[in-house]
Amino acid sequence: MVNRKELNPDESPGARFGVRLRMLRDERGWTQDELARRTGVSPTHISAVETGRRPPTTRFAGSADRAFGTGDRLERQGRAARDSAILEGFPEFVAQEVCAAEIRLFELGIVPGLLQTPEYAAAITTGAVRRGAITEQQAEERLTLLARRQASLDRTPAPLVYVVLDESCVRRVVGGPQVMSAQLDRLAALAELPSTVVQVAPFDLGERRAFDLPVTLLTLTDRSHIAYAESAQQGRLERDMRFVQPLLTAYHLLQAEALPQAASVAVIEQVRKGTP
Repeated sequence: MVNRKELNPDESPGARFGVRLRMLRDERGWTQDELARRTGVSPTHISAVETGRRPPTTRFAGSADRAFGTGDRLERQGRAARDSAILEGFPEFVAQEVCAAEIRLFELGIVPGLLQTPEYAAAITTGAVRRGAITEQQAEERLTLLARRQASLDRTPAPLVYVVLDESCVRRVVGGPQVMSAQLDRLAALAELPSTVVQVAPFDLGERRAFDLPVTLLTLTDRSHIAYAESAQQGRLERDMRFVQPLLTAYHLLQAEALPQAASVAVIEQVRKGTP
């Protein structure tokens, strides 16, 4: 089928639900339009659920169970998808990130996931578990997805990765001195790669810092651009250049205002010397 998106059930519980939904639909020879009529939703909704871009609601999963005659299996699987720690919209972003030609990151407070050591990432998720924000199973889900995203950076040709870290990212100790020391070593090592630029936006940048929230910008292989942002409950991909272009412009200005890479690495090493 033309433009039929390949699905990866390992991406998230929502993706696994989508794979199951498509398989059941294909077995019966139903189009998305036919399933939409039988479940009382739009074909666009069916497409979004199948590709993991939208989690299945209780109502939809129950309607699908009745349409397929599957008892409550989809409803139970849908409950697991809704309990996922992966934000709605994030799997769609990851699908673009793993094949992007260029990745631009700005982060506050913590080192971006793509650059985290396993121990640093584990400390972040452990803290979320202790606060009751996520379960241990959800923490494992996050770490598994993060490892897969990091592995994608080893592809050929490697993506160009531009990173601007607010100074708080390197000064905020996560996981204790040893974990933080190893994380700072990793940042310095990444800065030596020909495909990566690491810069620090110092505190004294003040109001000249272009962003007050984390920003991720992707340049795809066709040279189109997309932006990704998160709220507490949802992630969103923005493709409209009317909104993406100002973010790109602001990012370039931020790079110009941030410390050059050599000076940034010096700051990272200076902070590291304060850790055993």
